[in-house]
Amino acid sequence: MLAGAASYGLGAAAFATLALAWRLGGRSRQGSRLEIPAALTALWAGLEALRSLTGAGRELVVLAELFRSLGWLGFLWAGIRELDSQMGNRKGFSGLGGGLLTLVVLAILGHAAFLLWPGRTSAYLVQALLPTLLAVAGMVLVEQLYRNAEPQDRWSLKFLCLALGGMFAFDFYLYSEAMLFSGFSPDIWTARGAVNAMLVPLIWISARRRPDQIWPMALSHRMAFHTVVLLGSGIYLMLMAVAGYYIQMVGGDWGNALQAVFLFGAGVLLVVVFFSGAARARVRVFLSKHFFRYHYDYREEWLRFTSLLTEGEPGSQVYERSLQAVARLVDSPQAALWLPEEENAPFRRAAHWNWAHLDGQLPARHALLAFMENRQWVLDLTDPQAQGEAFAEVELPGWLVDDTEVWLVIPLFWHDKLLGFMVLARSLGKATFNWEMSDLLKTAARQAAAHLVQARAAEALTVARQFESFNRASAFVVHDIKNLVAQLSLLLANAAKHKHKPEFQEDMLATIESSVARMNRMLLKLREAPDAGGEGRVELAAMLEDVMRSKGAYSLKPGLELAARNLFVRGDRERLVRVVGHIVQNAIEATPYTGRVDVKLGRQDEWAVITVEDTGAGMDDAFIRERLFRPFASTKGTGMGIGAYESRAYVQELGGDIQVASQPGQGTVFTIRLPLLADKEAIRDE
Repeated sequence: MLAGAASYGLGAAAFATLALAWRLGGRSRQGSRLEIPAALTALWAGLEALRSLTGAGRELVVLAELFRSLGWLGFLWAGIRELDSQMGNRKGFSGLGGGLLTLVVLAILGHAAFLLWPGRTSAYLVQALLPTLLAVAGMVLVEQLYRNAEPQDRWSLKFLCLALGGMFAFDFYLYSEAMLFSGFSPDIWTARGAVNAMLVPLIWISARRRPDQIWPMALSHRMAFHTVVLLGSGIYLMLMAVAGYYIQMVGGDWGNALQAVFLFGAGVLLVVVFFSGAARARVRVFLSKHFFRYHYDYREEWLRFTSLLTEGEPGSQVYERSLQAVARLVDSPQAALWLPEEENAPFRRAAHWNWAHLDGQLPARHALLAFMENRQWVLDLTDPQAQGEAFAEVELPGWLVDDTEVWLVIPLFWHDKLLGFMVLARSLGKATFNWEMSDLLKTAARQAAAHLVQARAAEALTVARQFESFNRASAFVVHDIKNLVAQLSLLLANAAKHKHKPEFQEDMLATIESSVARMNRMLLKLREAPDAGGEGRVELAAMLEDVMRSKGAYSLKPGLELAARNLFVRGDRERLVRVVGHIVQNAIEATPYTGRVDVKLGRQDEWAVITVEDTGAGMDDAFIRERLFRPFASTKGTGMGIGAYESRAYVQELGGDIQVASQPGQGTVFTIRLPLLADKEAIRDE
């Protein structure tokens, strides 16, 4: 009887501790559900312990056991229904729910009959048949909960299902044996309380792994260590007392002496273990692994993050790999990166990973950028409360808030200066954003930013080396031009004496023809550098007409549509002619003679808009993003890739920008936006 009281008393203490800790530590919906069956189990085990000591209260214990079983069945059924609702009610557990409801009604009626009309039949019903059926129902619900959970959720449900499955399996074994042999095994019945107590740590570990659980109370490692040591010591002394009592009962004349020796040895062993450094270390490791383990295994996550960040060829897809590495930390399937092309330039999408349709830009002085730079927060755009508190004075861009897949905005910093930001889509695992995830993403973003800065520095160094090579080539070209000038000067000097001789005339024509050919070849290899002409007022309609006239010799003649006239901008006319002429020239070369090239001039608010549209071969997104405006990247056999780079650089120097929209096989649209001169300034310049 004492052993049974100790066993069920241990179970009552374990489940009461679980219910109390869950109530004090968790306030979520899941926490409120778990504390109910845990408290009912503690009540049942406590009543069973009292019955083992007094022998009274049989009916009360039977009723408490019914509520304990129904509590766990209700907890499992609520978890299954929540899982089904998250999946859009696709599983259809109506049949399972109907069977469970029928069994619950039968169990309640059977216990009511046992209380009202006690007898052999009703006792068999409530002490053997119905508990067996409830145990089977519990095992079925555990199997359904685990099997229908998403793969990423099974990690948090694994130990809970093992614990509850073990509890119901032990009940099934106990009651099925009682039905088979017409009586309970005293040893199995006595062990039942301790067996249930052993399952509490599994339930606790699974509960701590729930990503949607909130734990406002924090237990320090030192407090947990001392609590576990004291609790373990108490359990050890209680078990030793039970063992000493048993020795006294069976020891006969030697019982008291054996009991004293045993208890003294047990005390010495406890003191030795208590002062053992190895034992204390093992307790600390156990607590760290099973009670203070964070949601992330930081060693594994950081190794995987670093591996993704540095894999592949150096300088190849650096942006995409950075996005993928950060996104996979939180199981996000999509990500995009925004960076400015230069200081004080707008933040444009520089790369994306599985998220082609999310696009937009932010001016360099946008309030959201200033907010991120000042606060250095990871922003959760799916939390209405966080939006209300964090973005009270910040107007988010429409392209960012209108996309329902947007989840997190992660700022990238380099020496406390905002380098750019990443946008992540909602997590596949439906993870909840919390302080731990925020710290992890901030750390990863710092590492990714350093990687991006290094890649940009390497790219700038490559461009500088290319310019160095370009300058070296220019020196050779200048040398060749000097030779040509010397040759032509000599020819001019001899012309006064020999200009009437036919042989000299033929030689002069041949020399000039050769010189012109050589200079043309040099011009094909080297684009002329921008001249140092002064800035002035440029009328765009007249400038575009000059460009059209210069292209009149081609078989495909571009069309010009002037939707607005008298549009003046500040700039150098010759350089603007070269910018537009280069774009038109490329459009003509990319379009078959049966196609069309159209140039349009219009006005949009305080901007002049020049559009060059063709029906040529077109370009893909990768070429536009990675090669179109990069110096020395050209698809032409004789081109040096300077034209597009120089064109955009000059337009941005004037305060405008160039945008490109293209699809392979469908043509290309270049849009040049230039700030207009104010009317008073245009009149004053006249």
